[in-house]
Amino acid sequence: MPEPLLQVNDLKVHFPTDDGLVKAVDGVSFQVMPGETLGVVGESGSGKSVSFLTVMGLITTKQAIIEGEVIFKGQDLLQIPQEEMRHVRGEKISMIFQDPMTSLHPFYKVGSQIGEAIRAHQKVSKKEAFDQAVEMLQRVGIPKPEERANQYPHEFSGGMRQRAMIAMALSLNPDLLIADEPTTALDVTVQAQILDLIDRLREEFNASIVIITHDLGVVAEHCDHLQVMYAGKIVETGTADDIYYHPHHPYAWGLLGSITRLDEEQRERLRPIKGLPPSLIFVPPGCAFHPRCPYAFDKCRVDVPELLPVDGQHAAACHLPLADKQRIFAEEVAAR
Repeated sequence: MPEPLLQVNDLKVHFPTDDGLVKAVDGVSFQVMPGETLGVVGESGSGKSVSFLTVMGLITTKQAIIEGEVIFKGQDLLQIPQEEMRHVRGEKISMIFQDPMTSLHPFYKVGSQIGEAIRAHQKVSKKEAFDQAVEMLQRVGIPKPEERANQYPHEFSGGMRQRAMIAMALSLNPDLLIADEPTTALDVTVQAQILDLIDRLREEFNASIVIITHDLGVVAEHCDHLQVMYAGKIVETGTADDIYYHPHHPYAWGLLGSITRLDEEQRERLRPIKGLPPSLIFVPPGCAFHPRCPYAFDKCRVDVPELLPVDGQHAAACHLPLADKQRIFAEEVAAR
């Protein structure tokens, strides 16, 4: 069996503030295999982006208290100097940031910005870097790429800007591409195009991909494995089939219940998860989800559940017995 491309072990990222310690990521472990697409799902504030900004070296010990290991191709990225991390970032691990509308600098032409990213890692002339930028814009499906490369970001639509960001992220042929909410602020048709593009480029560039999203519906057809995060922890992980058809955590049930379905009769209203995500300074004792969980019992309010395997790679952090989980989820599906 091949070695994981990325192995994260017990990662903790805590931010000291005047109000207390914000436990943004609190003991997260996972791996990304070569050529795999991993989906990371959860509400805002669940620790998704912070986990991968730390992997990228964009959150450092100057800003946060960081513990654990981030092993990439056998090297712990948390232990290497910042200068060395700059060579890893962009060249070996790239990230598409959350908002395509603000990720590009408004004063510089798109081709120049992509070319600058190339020249930061390769000894090439401005002309060669620009030619590579034009080629990348063509590969991500932007028409008239040379003309577009000489335009400014405000002349691009939202979907075109996202394609330009993908072109920049892939311009150095990285081993790992992290896409943070790649479809935010885009209409549904363009969302599908961007996700299909990421799928195609994964095969073309042979890269592993992480898709971070708050919407389980977005990643349904595009991920090999999924991990569901809540209050800085992974509460369930497994294959796409595990999470969509046999979920074992009440939070995952809630996320699935809030997705619109085209194959069923329209309901009057969507079913949101009641309550609000907890403060990461004052995380509830026991299971952090228990104040919002309709199935919580005494043990949930006291003991923190472990992320225990159900079968193979499928694991859930929930105190409910397996038979109860299966019965309740069947009832939830029947009630939709």
